[in-house]
Amino acid sequence: MQLYHREGLPILVAPSLLGYSGVVHGCSTRQGGVSQGPFATLNLGVHTSDNPQSVLENRARFAAALNVRPQDLVVPRQSHGVCVAVVDSRSGSTVEADALITRAPGLVLSVTVADCVPVLLYDSVTRVAAAIHAGWKGTTGGIVHATLQQMRSCFGTRPEDCCAAIGPSIGPCCYVTDERRALCFPPEVVEHAGNCRYRIDLGAANRKQLLEAGVPASRVNSASGCTSCQPDLFFSHRRDGSRAGRMMATIGIRNVAEQDP
Repeated sequence: MQLYHREGLPILVAPSLLGYSGVVHGCSTRQGGVSQGPFATLNLGVHTSDNPQSVLENRARFAAALNVRPQDLVVPRQSHGVCVAVVDSRSGSTVEADALITRAPGLVLSVTVADCVPVLLYDSVTRVAAAIHAGWKGTTGGIVHATLQQMRSCFGTRPEDCCAAIGPSIGPCCYVTDERRALCFPPEVVEHAGNCRYRIDLGAANRKQLLEAGVPASRVNSASGCTSCQPDLFFSHRRDGSRAGRMMATIGIRNVAEQDP
């Protein structure tokens, strides 16, 4: 993914999605907002101890950078699971799920992250979009596969027609865990770190699921770097604990009147 500046905010975007004028998408960083202290500055997570008014202002700024309205951001109640929901209205923000799917114009599906992997999907044939929050439980539970299966079941999506963007997440340099958790992952994304500790590449695990499902490798873009290693650019729960802010990854289909010329 590539870093652009829009309305004063750095936004990560995927080259594979930029060619579709009717698609709005992007991943935020922690820069460009009004929050203070450990949440400085663009904390987009409402379920933090940050000032709620600051979070609302931050969301308004992020929406403006995407050229959408703040009320168009549809953010589910995430549970670190594998639940996938299809939404067709803004009431999707009341849904408990870790992946949202829509074909409804005007909805901007959004997931919040602070180390977990955000995955954005777009079917260029059926014009269906999906936003996925893949923590370690979602990843090992196959939430990417589950989302693509739901897109196929509900809308006839074929993985070969999809583009995908994997947003910033914690890297194997900082995501070190025990053998029990490591055994839940494919061996290709696990590296032994000594003393019964293992490094896990969560981004690579989700990319593997996309490719296994049939999404062409040429249509999968991944963010580089590690959220835990870059405190100036990203929030990180593993690094900062409960005082970590949240970034947001979004994708939606613009109303016809709002599409770029």
